[in-house]
Parts: sequence; C-alpha cells; structure tokens
Amino acid sequence: MEQRVSFITLGVADLARSEAFYRALGWAPSKASVPGKIIFFQLNGIVFGLFGRQDLADDAGVPNTLPGAFSGVTLSHNVRSEAEVETVMATALAAGGAQTRAAHRADFGGLVAYFADPDGHHWEVCHNPFAVIADDGSVRFGRS
Repeated sequence: MEQRVSFITLGVADLARSEAFYRALGWAPSKASVPGKIIFFQLNGIVFGLFGRQDLADDAGVPNTLPGAFSGVTLSHNVRSEAEVETVMATALAAGGAQTRAAHRADFGGLVAYFADPDGHHWEVCHNPFAVIADDGSVRFGRS
C-alpha cells in the first residue's frame, strides 16, 4: 500500500447543517458533490467528504454508535503563524463549532487549540514551528 490518504469522510447527523458549517469556515463544495447525499471539498491533494452518519456506518458494515464520545481521531489544520491559531478558532466558533481546549503551548513549542464541529468531530488548529506550509497549503516537516 502506498503511503497516502486519498479521502477523509465524516459521518454527520445533518448533512445540510454540516455543509453550512464548513462553508462558514470558507470551504467551497466540489461540483462532484451530490446534494442531499454527499458533499465533497477538494483540498490540496486530498478529498474531504461529508456523508450521512447512518449511511456511512452501513457502507462500512459497522454499527452506528452514539456520537459525542471522543473517537480517538483528530483532524489537524496547521497554520503559518501563532496569530492565525486564534483567527481560525474564532472563525470556527462563529460558524457553530465548540471550543474543546483553548490555545496553549504544546510540548514541541507550537501553539495548539481544539474545537469540535457540530457532529463532535475534533479539529486541532496548530502552529508548528517545524512544519512548512507551501503556497498550495501542503505541509512538510522542515526536518524530515
């Protein structure tokens, strides 16, 4: 298997509400989206999708467990400066996200904060001084 993630799909309770949340973050749905069924966002080298939670569980062949508990997965949005951590957090909260941890200094020296989207999917907003963010948004570790 090649070292690559092609799609990240989140199961959501209300597709329209989740689409509105991500649009409020400034994301634009792809024309490949199927309104009312699945919403795609083309990112830099990866596709991010929103799909009905029960439909996604059915597709994966697993039970649809109750949302809200920590799933053991976070998504991370790295930014170019510490000030941008606060800006992104303010945007997420204004869009309907819930802060789960305020900005704080991480062990590696960066600044990190967390929010949950309307379905409880956890996002990290991070300024990592060792990460280099290219103009297209792709991220590389400066010391890798």
